[in-house]
Amino acid sequence: MLLSMKFNAVDQPFINELITVLGTDYVRFDEEAFQKYGHDETEDLVFYPEVVVLPRTAQEISAILKLCNASNIPLTPRGAGTGLSGGALPVNKGVLLSMERFDQILEIDERNLQATVEPGVITQVFQDAVREKGLFYPPDPASKGSCFIGGNLAENSGGPKAVKYGVTKDYVLNLEVVLPTGDIIWTGANVLKNSTGYNLTQLLVGSEGTLGIITKAVFRLLPYPKHDLLMLVPFYSAEVACEAVSAIFRAGITPSGMEFMERDALIWGTEYIHEEVWAIPDEIQAHLLIEVDGNDPEVLYKECEVIYQVLENYDCGEILFAEDAARKDKLWRIRRVVGEAVKSKSVYKEEDTVVPRAELPRLLKGVKEIGEKYGFKSVCYGHAGDGNLHVNIIKADMNDHDWNTKLPDGIREIFQLCINLKGTISGEHGIGYVQKSYMNIPFSAVELEIQRQIKNLFDPNNILNPGKLFDA
Repeated sequence: MLLSMKFNAVDQPFINELITVLGTDYVRFDEEAFQKYGHDETEDLVFYPEVVVLPRTAQEISAILKLCNASNIPLTPRGAGTGLSGGALPVNKGVLLSMERFDQILEIDERNLQATVEPGVITQVFQDAVREKGLFYPPDPASKGSCFIGGNLAENSGGPKAVKYGVTKDYVLNLEVVLPTGDIIWTGANVLKNSTGYNLTQLLVGSEGTLGIITKAVFRLLPYPKHDLLMLVPFYSAEVACEAVSAIFRAGITPSGMEFMERDALIWGTEYIHEEVWAIPDEIQAHLLIEVDGNDPEVLYKECEVIYQVLENYDCGEILFAEDAARKDKLWRIRRVVGEAVKSKSVYKEEDTVVPRAELPRLLKGVKEIGEKYGFKSVCYGHAGDGNLHVNIIKADMNDHDWNTKLPDGIREIFQLCINLKGTISGEHGIGYVQKSYMNIPFSAVELEIQRQIKNLFDPNNILNPGKLFDA
């Protein structure tokens, strides 16, 4: 079992010690800092820390963690604050440690197709930097223009390209990590094959800042694909759209992107960017956004022909083909802002469900049935190609009592449905603070205890990001 979460409060002597490590400019305890760092993008949750620190080196982080251990004060690491599961919220107060000053791309090794990056680098900045050299870093979460590499590592982020290229963990070779005790280690080696000891690198990726603080990451890169084709496919039935997903893969095609959007998701996305891109007929209930990429245009056109042939067997409308880069960018932009668009419409909760892709129709149908049972509306979209469906539960006319008391039971039923379909309760957003009470759905008591023991081994005093993933 984890140690109980009984921590000491931050006092002036402790703040003085932090100032000794960092200097006065990088230790903040003013209201403006608390407001800035007390929230992320998780619903409307706010938790103020007692002090904010902005280190620049692994050695400074090591010293801070040693102080926290000695004083029994919790520390919450934070990237860009774009998370959706509350992983960066200082729910136990204490120290909020921002990684924003770790913002350097240290090396792009063109000979070995590798790059060494600090965790405060914005994902798209990293992608653009390697692309200038003809290289490709595929993970591309919707918030790639603002999220940090460190947050992607903490949550094992995916995005639309994951269906063909995999998620963050598939590109990590080695990590420099400051452990909760203050020790600084490297987890692996800068090689493509490594069968030397336990795989600490993969253990740290996706650990949501509970086992250590990543200060450098070595990524493998790919050559950048020279061409891509993009089509938008309307369907008269959302479930049929989901059925078509698996059929395309069974036909031998692996798209570089395959995104599902229910009608409201697409309409709200277009409204959010204040552009009328195309008319959506009343009878259209969902769309698939399908991309193929590669280096030979003829091959890509043949793949599109196969996709067209598959779709002839499904009830779809007229397919829109994005004929130029501007139209492609506009379509992708709409998809990427859907989450923000939903958030702007209503109080909501977003669940990050994932099942084997062939089970998507059953998942979507089940979500709608559970919504009818509990009285909530849902707007669904997500990475259909890898079975990752984002279920946005909209409060709308639901009264506060039902929202606060009945909805958790409805969410539990959605998660149980995922498990019944051989899926799980999060594909890329993580568990963090808001989903930890549901961890007994995918895991048995024995499995949870193993994870708690791992946490204890890394963080014997439970001071690093406590209150996330599971309770004490």
